[in-house]
Amino acid sequence: MTTLPERPHTALLVIDVQKGVVADAHQRDTIVAGIGTLVDKAREEGIPVVWVQHSDDGLVKGSEAWEYVPELTRRATEPLVHKNFGDSFEGTELEDVLAGAGVGHLVVTGAETDACIRSTIHGAFTRGYDVTLVADAHTANDNSEWGAPPPDQVIAHTNLYWQWQSAPGRTAAVAKTKDVAFS
Repeated sequence: MTTLPERPHTALLVIDVQKGVVADAHQRDTIVAGIGTLVDKAREEGIPVVWVQHSDDGLVKGSEAWEYVPELTRRATEPLVHKNFGDSFEGTELEDVLAGAGVGHLVVTGAETDACIRSTIHGAFTRGYDVTLVADAHTANDNSEWGAPPPDQVIAHTNLYWQWQSAPGRTAAVAKTKDVAFS
């Protein structure tokens, strides 16, 4: 269905599951475990796993907070995309990585729901990708002191509205970890 017909493959995108990003995130351990399950499943099925790692003034490249959580280990053969913006495509080589692997469908996991996850799923969709958001494999921190809803509501709302996204030649979907089908 993607508008990138010469790219029939799927990739798992793991966004910003870094120590400083998810330390206090909603259901951190459950979400990280679910992402680990998806990484294992993707590897077993020969599906590319693409890792995205954010850095900025508050998340300094090379710092302990910048490192990926120890429960998730990237293989040396799996691409690592460094980013400085919410949308994982902006100012990065992500598009080149995906094009090189013939990927037109993304299965998206990670953090934070109301920032980098939303930016990336919208960015991917407008660039022609089919996008599946894994409902129980993305998380957010509690930003309610700044007027945001509690994280469980942020996550639920994102899952709700993403399933209804539409555009010519593309699909948006939401699936639970146990229901993700890479092929």
